[in-house]
Amino acid sequence: MNRTVRSVATSLAIGFAMYFAARGVWWIEQPTAPLLMVAAIALYLVVVNVAILWGSAAAVRMPLWTGLVALAASVAVPSLATHSLDPLSRTAPFATWYIGGIGLLGVVCMVRRRPVIAVLSLLALTIMSSVHLGFLVALSLGLVGSIMWVAVAALLVMFWDRAVRDTERLADIQQAVSAWHATQQVRQRERRLRTQFALAVAGPVLSRTVAAHGVLDDAERMDARLAEGRLRDELRGADLLNDAVRDAIADARRGGAAVTVFDEGGLDAIDEARREEIRDELAAVLRGSRAQRLIIRSADDPVVAVTVVGRAAAGSSRDDDAVDLWHEIPRIAPTSRS
Repeated sequence: MNRTVRSVATSLAIGFAMYFAARGVWWIEQPTAPLLMVAAIALYLVVVNVAILWGSAAAVRMPLWTGLVALAASVAVPSLATHSLDPLSRTAPFATWYIGGIGLLGVVCMVRRRPVIAVLSLLALTIMSSVHLGFLVALSLGLVGSIMWVAVAALLVMFWDRAVRDTERLADIQQAVSAWHATQQVRQRERRLRTQFALAVAGPVLSRTVAAHGVLDDAERMDARLAEGRLRDELRGADLLNDAVRDAIADARRGGAAVTVFDEGGLDAIDEARREEIRDELAAVLRGSRAQRLIIRSADDPVVAVTVVGRAAAGSSRDDDAVDLWHEIPRIAPTSRS
């Protein structure tokens, strides 16, 4: 679409440039210095085509040197065209072609993102046409139209750029929403799989418990306790678990410890390799702990990914003195910190 709009605009600009040049060639009265008129037309055609085409395939913004050449032509072309004619013929339609032509050149500079050059070209056209024709005469012969063209071009460029920015912003928002939906679907699928896994582990134990009406021996009670804990862990701490962490938690519970897992998004925005390192470190900490109550929490903290708190006894009345384990696992590996 952008390429089509650009090609249409380029074709229109070249077509109008040829029209103004043809007006200059189609003189009714013989110029007193025809070579100056031919030079003005040739210079205009070369400059306007360079301004339209040079570098347009690579970037919309016109090269600075092209803009300076266009500004110089805005001064030279009116003088050459005017001095090629007798003073009595300088207000003829074919003699004032440069007013529309330089106006078009200002429009090209404006569209190609050189607004200062466009304004200076229009100012040069106003000064030169006023010197050669008179300000009011120049206004009546097309200077007003050239000024309006450049002003309208400035407004169109402003609205176009704003529309492009809004479109890009909407596209970014749409991509972000799509990514968020995809992430949520993946997380829901992961939670569903983890729940199915936990139920597959806990299901037989729970079924035996129901069938036995809660009358279980010590081994069955331990299996039920481990199954219930694993089911709760899978629902509350999905991202914190791997096989090593699950085994370490199960061993701690078999040793009589109460283990609580809370995942509050601490591993979000961490790459999978670092997540595995965090889980392995968590498993090592749990295996080395002798605390009777373990709290594993993963919060949305800019520095710490996982915090492990161990208390000496699950029911201690002096909580401040009962903490015998405090371990923080950073989001970034220590060896890669800047």
